Amino acid sequence: MKLGVFTVLFSEMPFEEMLDHVKSLGIETVEIGTGGYPGTAHCDPAELLADESKMKAFKKAVDDRELTISSLSCHGNALTPDKDFAEACHNTLLNTIRLAQKLGVSTVTTFSGTPGAYEGAKQPSWPVAAWPNEYGEMLKWQWEEKLIPYWKELAQFAEKHDVKIALELHGGFLVHSPATLLKLRTACGEAIGANLDPSHLWWQGIDPVAAIKILGKENAIHFFHAKDTYIDQENVNMHGLLDMQSYANMQDRAWYFRSVGYGHDVKTWADIISALRLVGYDGAISIEHEDGLMSIDEGFQKAINTLQQVLIKEPAPDMWWV
Repeated sequence: MKLGVFTVLFSEMPFEEMLDHVKSLGIETVEIGTGGYPGTAHCDPAELLADESKMKAFKKAVDDRELTISSLSCHGNALTPDKDFAEACHNTLLNTIRLAQKLGVSTVTTFSGTPGAYEGAKQPSWPVAAWPNEYGEMLKWQWEEKLIPYWKELAQFAEKHDVKIALELHGGFLVHSPATLLKLRTACGEAIGANLDPSHLWWQGIDPVAAIKILGKENAIHFFHAKDTYIDQENVNMHGLLDMQSYANMQDRAWYFRSVGYGHDVKTWADIISALRLVGYDGAISIEHEDGLMSIDEGFQKAINTLQQVLIKEPAPDMWWV
């Protein structure tokens, strides 16, 4: 496993300055945003695809620092009824896949997306209740008419470019749990897998270790985000886990994101890393920092310190004692 970072954390830094900074802190691999919600501060795929010299300089900057690129990430919503944003997300995803192939990057990370409740809707709709029955009917329509057709085509495109698509299991999008990921993977093929981020599993009441074992049996974990969540049970009793308050309202929210080790203890993170090793995942452990109680640098360093205690880097030995 390699310790990594999702570099949108340092979007205000120039690209090479950012690489020097994370390298100095012990990072081995970088996940780089290529558009959508993460923006293009460090990488614009259309620009690099149009200019081979720029692409070579981009890759050389990474190689010269003995870093690798773990993933290109274009989290967006290509299924939204907002046609302009949907088209932009779709085109960015296609270009990101093309660029990943040219750079020798095996994984592209994004969201599954969420369409509207019906054809002609103005906003995305994420149904989270089985009754009244119209919610189930809405969900069925979204999957059969929008989600599966879109990702069948994208999975084929990714396979042709030797790239895997890691869908982040994130609330608000149709693929947000092991079950929904496996349902889409069954329909669309093995190019589709999970970007497993424990922070979004905890607030849904899902045990990340159990999720890793479920998805690992299907070889369906393509990427991993290292981010923590603190659950305030007193506030859960008031608002429930589907708390819609702003993330900025931290004193009253049912849960909020934390730097690794500040929502769950080191033993919990050791169990997560061990479960990843158990199911054969040996890729990046990519730090994503969204902790409202810590500065970027302090939260990032705290995450590094926690993960360095539990990360498994060397190959497993033959069991000499067996």
